[in-house]
Amino acid sequence: MLKLDFKKASVKTELKLPKTLRNLVLLPNKLLVLINKASKRLKSGVMIAALVMTAILAGHTVSAQVSPPSQPLGSLKSVAIPEPSNLGEFVKNKTAAIELGKSLFWDMQVGSDGLQSCASCHFHAGTDTRAKNQLHPGADTVVEAGLNYTLKPGDFPFHKISNPSNRNSTVLADTNDVAGSQGVDLNKFNDIVPGSAVDDMTLTPDPVFNIDGVNIRQITGRNSPSSINAIFNFRNFWDGRAQNDFNGVNPFGSRDPNAYVLKAATKQSALKKVKINLKNASAASQAVGPPLSDVEESATGRVFPDVGQKFNRVKTKKLPREIGKKLKYLTPLGKQIVGPQDSVLGKYSQAPTPGLKSKNYETMVQNAFQPQWWDSKQIIQVGTDGERIFKQPQGALATNEFTLMDYNFSLFMGLAIQLYEATLVSNNAPIDQYFDGNSNALTAQQKQGKELFEGKAKCINCHGGPEFTNASVRNVQKERLERMEMGDGGEAVYDNGFYNIGVRSTLEDLGVGAKDPFGNPLSDSRMAQQGKFTDPNLSPPISSSEKVAVDGSFKTPGLRNIELTAPYFHNGGQLTLKQVIEFYNRGGDFHEQNIKDLDPDIVNLGLSEDEQNALVAFLESLTDERVRLEKAPFDHPQLFITNGHPGDTNTVTNDSTGRATVTMLEIPAVGRNGGSGTNNFLAESP
Repeated sequence: MLKLDFKKASVKTELKLPKTLRNLVLLPNKLLVLINKASKRLKSGVMIAALVMTAILAGHTVSAQVSPPSQPLGSLKSVAIPEPSNLGEFVKNKTAAIELGKSLFWDMQVGSDGLQSCASCHFHAGTDTRAKNQLHPGADTVVEAGLNYTLKPGDFPFHKISNPSNRNSTVLADTNDVAGSQGVDLNKFNDIVPGSAVDDMTLTPDPVFNIDGVNIRQITGRNSPSSINAIFNFRNFWDGRAQNDFNGVNPFGSRDPNAYVLKAATKQSALKKVKINLKNASAASQAVGPPLSDVEESATGRVFPDVGQKFNRVKTKKLPREIGKKLKYLTPLGKQIVGPQDSVLGKYSQAPTPGLKSKNYETMVQNAFQPQWWDSKQIIQVGTDGERIFKQPQGALATNEFTLMDYNFSLFMGLAIQLYEATLVSNNAPIDQYFDGNSNALTAQQKQGKELFEGKAKCINCHGGPEFTNASVRNVQKERLERMEMGDGGEAVYDNGFYNIGVRSTLEDLGVGAKDPFGNPLSDSRMAQQGKFTDPNLSPPISSSEKVAVDGSFKTPGLRNIELTAPYFHNGGQLTLKQVIEFYNRGGDFHEQNIKDLDPDIVNLGLSEDEQNALVAFLESLTDERVRLEKAPFDHPQLFITNGHPGDTNTVTNDSTGRATVTMLEIPAVGRNGGSGTNNFLAESP
């Protein structure tokens, strides 16, 4: 009797079954069954294939131990929220840290312009639903529809073909533009202005984002993924650059050899440079990226202590000083109303007056974090060459002098926002209720969609587990690298949870196949080839000549609340869930062009219209109504967001400084009991 273990894709000898064989198994009753729930791992196994086929042809019974998928679906309530094991070394009060994190996430004063916050791109189910001035030129420098354009339903999908079921049918339209998120004007940072939410900046003429020589707001090069449930991602950002290990300074973890924070054993003791490492903290790594991005939130050249001291400043780019120095002098959420019923900040509300009463960022940091990271009599003076001198303060601090709190502000901001995002877990959708024991939580159509998701449609092969992504901490920490057969039939090593699915041509955006700022590959697979990373679970270890398939690969997003988070994919090129299903059904849009790096499950699926509709219905069962209605923990302060510029693609209004005036939209504050929610992307107002 031959026993097959499909979870490990092995037979007693540990030899691996090829993918084609895993899909056909002869059960004891000699019924041929499609098995699409197996792990994506596979290897060549000609001998095993021959043995099994011999048994089939001989009429012998083949006993198969069919395991569930390596990442079976389930209730998100069953998944522990990832957290650094050494968190207590830094955080002394989680409740206070969550209060700080929610304030920082939603506070418009963090941005150099006093308008841009983290929430500016993550305000609707954790995503961005603005439609005007949201197009990035993609791989070239031209936005085909025009800058300051307002997107319309007819613009989607970005790759239009005459027959949505046949990727080889006539191409009606195609654009490499990206539906991103508008950020800030291109400006050079000069200084923070103590007591002001707006930094001292000098306009930099923008060669791309301008209309008739007037700067407009820049646009991010990728669609904004949801911040809800992001806590479960092993790495964050589409390209995975926000590392699982947080270094307290920037998104790159241990990849940055010069990242360190300062520590004071006592208030009077000398400051010491220390390298820190907090694992399972990619949300913290992600959180410290946008505040210094000269596209998303910052003028060019600002550093973290400037924000904390604004909140004092140096001109050495990408070091942790200025954000903290800016905020220290400002009332938290000083431009926004916080509702009295806010689930986290309501007790500090002074509505209808903006801001938090009896709170400032200095005391919020002190309440949340251990004193060795912020309490010191010494200050840090930073020269124009970046040299640091620790000394006693003499009178008011100069603009190149920072307190320990200023200097370490990136540490506080990263961990506080991570702890806030750890509360943004949507684990009460109908799918959760179904797995919790309520068989009536899903409709008959949704149950059909679930079976397709787990079987014929192959969705679970990338979107596995209760998190609905193979890029989760729970999955990736067990196996960072995997081998699999690629679309062209060749075997390759890839980063677990990152796949090339043929959304756009590989070379337009390399995704995890690109490099970090230190010249190293973002991909763990290529790092392993260079001897800079080892995954002990990859056997045999990767060789220097082995094929690596990471170019054009992106992190698999979780699918929860996907009904609310259009547009879809890293380029924002699909408007509806039906369009997404049609994309997968035809085997992607750039299947042949990307074949050597293409995920092997991107094939013609042969789904009928009814089956496609059932899959859409199932995906709608992943919506937690608390997210739709902004009930706690998804409630929030008031927010004002920019919505493009008055005018059109040809004309904007100069504010007399060379920048275009902006249109602002209000998102009202909502408390723990929620409200009616905000409209989905391009949805008609009720």
